[in-house]
Order: sequence, then C-alpha cells, then structure tokens
Amino acid sequence: MNTLGRLLRLTTFGESHGPAMGGILDGLPSGIRIDMADVQHMIDRRRTGRSTLTSQRRETDIPEILSGVNADGITLGTPIGFIFRNTDARSSDYCELEHRYRPGHADYTYDMKYGLRDPRGGGRASARETVNWVMGGALTMQWLRTLGITIEARLTAVGKAGYPSPLAAIMSDPLHGALPFDEATEQAMLGEVERARRDCDSVGGRVSCVMRGLPAGLGDPVFGKLQARLAEAMMSLNAVKGFEYGMGAAAAEARGSEAIDLFAPGFSPAPMRTDRHGGALGGISTGMPVCFNLWFKPTPTISRPLPMPDREGEMLEVTAHGRHDPCVAMRAPVIVEALAALVAGDLLRF
Repeated sequence: MNTLGRLLRLTTFGESHGPAMGGILDGLPSGIRIDMADVQHMIDRRRTGRSTLTSQRRETDIPEILSGVNADGITLGTPIGFIFRNTDARSSDYCELEHRYRPGHADYTYDMKYGLRDPRGGGRASARETVNWVMGGALTMQWLRTLGITIEARLTAVGKAGYPSPLAAIMSDPLHGALPFDEATEQAMLGEVERARRDCDSVGGRVSCVMRGLPAGLGDPVFGKLQARLAEAMMSLNAVKGFEYGMGAAAAEARGSEAIDLFAPGFSPAPMRTDRHGGALGGISTGMPVCFNLWFKPTPTISRPLPMPDREGEMLEVTAHGRHDPCVAMRAPVIVEALAALVAGDLLRF
C-alpha cells in the first residue's frame, strides 16, 4: 500500500535516488489558506545535512505544488499534487551492495516479495520517503489549527539518556501538563548520539507525542479504534519497534485503582480529572489529550565491516558506505506530528 487514510488520503511515490519524491493529498477541505512558510518550517525540521549528528545528504527539500491550491494559496478541495526534486543522491555509494543484503534492512524482504529491488539508498524502503509524509501532514495541520487542534512531538530518550516518564505530567494534569524539557537531559541525549557516531555505530531512541483539541467521538469501536489508526500510521515509520499510548506498558504493573480516570463534576474544565487512558476509551476519543510514545531501533547501517550474503547465501565482509543517521529518532518528531495530523484529519472527515 502506498496510501494512508480513507477520506483524507495521502498517496506517495518516488525512490530515494530517483528523480523526485512526491504525493497526492486528496480530501483536504476547500477554503483553507496555506501558509507555505509554516509548511517549509516543518519540512526543514526533517531535513538532513543540518548537523553532524544526522545524515549529511543535503537535499533542498523545497516542494513544488502542482495542483489543488490556487494562486492565492487557498485549497480548492481538489487533489493537491506535489513533488520534491532529488538533487543530492550518491548512488555510487551503493555499488558494492547491489547484490548484497544489508543486515537489519529491507533488502532481503523486498527481493523475496518482488523478485528485484532498487539498491540505491534502499529505494522506497528509505526514510527519504518520509518527506512526502511531512508535506501531507504539514498541509493538513493548516486545517487542524483552524479547529483548535495542536500536535507536539519531541525526542525524549536516546540510548540510556532521557526522561524517565515523559507523559506523566500530561496524564496527571491534562490541562497544564507538558512534555518535559531540561537542558542537561537534552545535552546527555546529544552526547549519546555523538558517542555512537564516533564509534561508527548507531543508537535507538524514544519520541513522545501529545495531541490536544481533538473532540470526543472520533474513532470506531471495533476495528477502526483511534489508537489502532494511530498505531497503523506510526508503525509504518521507519525503525519504529513499539507504540504505547497513555500509561502504556506501565498499566501492566498497576492496579485498577491506579489506572482509572475519574470523571470531573459537570465534565468541567475537562471530561476527566486525569488522562491515564491516553485520550481514547473503547477506541473512541474522549476529548482529553491523546498521548503516546514511539520506540525506535538503532539505524541498521553502521560504518563497520559486516558479513553480507548475496542471493545464493554466499557471505562477504562489506563496509557499508553512504550517509546515514547515527540516531534515526532524532529527526522523527516532525514526521510523527505529520502522521498524527493525517490520522486526525481523516477521522474528522467521517
């Protein structure tokens, strides 16, 4: 599948080292004024080459809108087509890998499914694909803000450094709680990435997200649960190994008296006093903040010699070249926000 969503649908195309990435966002309402500076800001948050701690591939990532927005920057309600020209691909970095399967990558599984693959940067298995998701999410976010909906994601752990319970403040005080920020912790996380980079290795991480302003009643009670729709989108993101919302795994260690959320009298100033349920009950939004964590594995490409098989299983020790993130989670928060926006927008269209 190359399409996310049902009534608000993002369909994408392009390979990592092809001429362009692109997509079609269909279902965004008409009459939405698009602030392209704000859209570009979201895209730039994902862009590589801005730090020694991320991939050094330097794409301009300036979108070309082909349809669906008029000369005044207002959506027409018709499909919005867009492309990003690829300008800094170095396919020569992958010559040695053309007939080899990299450990931890989709090389082997793509070959088993399709009988061939694009070895240049991983083709559509590359995180280069996510520039399309950010574009679709950035456009959708323009609409969501007019409805009072905000989405914030942040890197909250890298390796052994990070915040112990990033959603705790939101769950205990839904109106005023926020994702944590502490300068010393932020520097410790960057230190983990730098050490991994110097060791020609990589490191995993955690991204936390909170969605505010979603009305109660979104989501279906059986197979279209709000948290299931979010999980489907988030687990499509490269390197994600886990999704948990509200109390998440901590709920398994709690008693019922510690996990339930009591209703507020008159449902004011919010429907419930706390938000341990993470914004969804029975798969339907409660009007409380929707909060969740994502866990990312370390980037599988590391600059060390590794045994890699060919299609016959013959092994050869190869050192992968190319430009890769020592911590893929570092650039993920804006992608998480974009995917969350697309899911929210689709549910609002029902």
